[in-house]
Amino acid sequence: MKQLGIGVIGMGGFGLFAVQQFLQHPNTRLVAIAGSKREEAIRTAERFGAEQLATLDELVQHPDVDIVYIATPPFMHFEQAMLALEAGKHVICEKPLAMNPDQGRQMLAKAAEKGLLMVTNLMQRYNPLFARIKHLVDHKLLGDFLHGYFENYAGDEGLSPQHWFWDRTKSGGIFIEHAVHFFDLFAGWLGEGEVVASQLSKRPNSADIEDQVQATVRYGTADTGYQFVNYYHGFTQTGRMDRQEMRLVFERGDITLYEWVPTRMVLRCVADEATTKALMDLFPGAQLNVTANIDPSKPIGGRHKTFHAYQQIDIRFGFEVEKQHRYSELLRLMFRDQVAAIQQPGVHRIISEENGLTSLETAFAADQMARNQ
Repeated sequence: MKQLGIGVIGMGGFGLFAVQQFLQHPNTRLVAIAGSKREEAIRTAERFGAEQLATLDELVQHPDVDIVYIATPPFMHFEQAMLALEAGKHVICEKPLAMNPDQGRQMLAKAAEKGLLMVTNLMQRYNPLFARIKHLVDHKLLGDFLHGYFENYAGDEGLSPQHWFWDRTKSGGIFIEHAVHFFDLFAGWLGEGEVVASQLSKRPNSADIEDQVQATVRYGTADTGYQFVNYYHGFTQTGRMDRQEMRLVFERGDITLYEWVPTRMVLRCVADEATTKALMDLFPGAQLNVTANIDPSKPIGGRHKTFHAYQQIDIRFGFEVEKQHRYSELLRLMFRDQVAAIQQPGVHRIISEENGLTSLETAFAADQMARNQ
């Protein structure tokens, strides 16, 4: 099997974090780094015996580079990815795919024309919690899904007023730069959604810094019933108070996931014996707490439906997981999936080119609606 060579554009702190995971895939090596004279890039090139190239053209024309990994700010993604695709290189790009859907469609069209990958690193779907929640939703273990939210109280201590993150011409804004992860995550659980409301807030005494955004996305159809999910992102906190939480509410219970890469889960519900068994099979090793006993002979109900339950329970899962270790695992799984597609074209992938585009389309719609209020 031919050794896969990686070329990197944008070798900063996160670039190193990701590449260290990619290089754990068998028969893979770091060939070259381009366009950066930062200490991280120099040290990484020395560590892995990679070439330090002066230009992006040199990198994409390098005969030993098969995959170009782009970890630069969003406004650079389109030009850099198109350069790599034109040179016949597969591309894995940090989110978002591009600054707008038109650019994204051009990138995917070029990749399809050349028979290449053009994948956005939306690694959330590789989380084992994603598949477990998907199973729970699809099999209606807690009844129909009703409502959800994602709340992101992010730290901004490392984002000076001059940082590119606040410059919409470079980041695209919070929805595009950051929220694509979570639009994609909920779309994986619920299907395609439509933005129906969106707002943004600017920092007081600032004409340029948009530090809080929120949107409501509607899922389902009129025939099956609509479900709404609220998304809030605020980059306003001291780093010590940085936290994220998402909740999915069902007819007979709810699930709360913690961290932006979810590791911990608390599930609360009323359940009969069959449901309790199914949940404990789905979350092996979870801690089960009984909140209250229920007389199973007396029906209980909601939404004009009745059912029988014998207890109210609280299930806790994943509290022993280290977030950064899980994050590392997801990067390895994402990369392995894409390498399999290079080696066996047409193989099913958990994340493909379409994920980057559809999440960007949702984010762009939310951004445009918020700005037109």
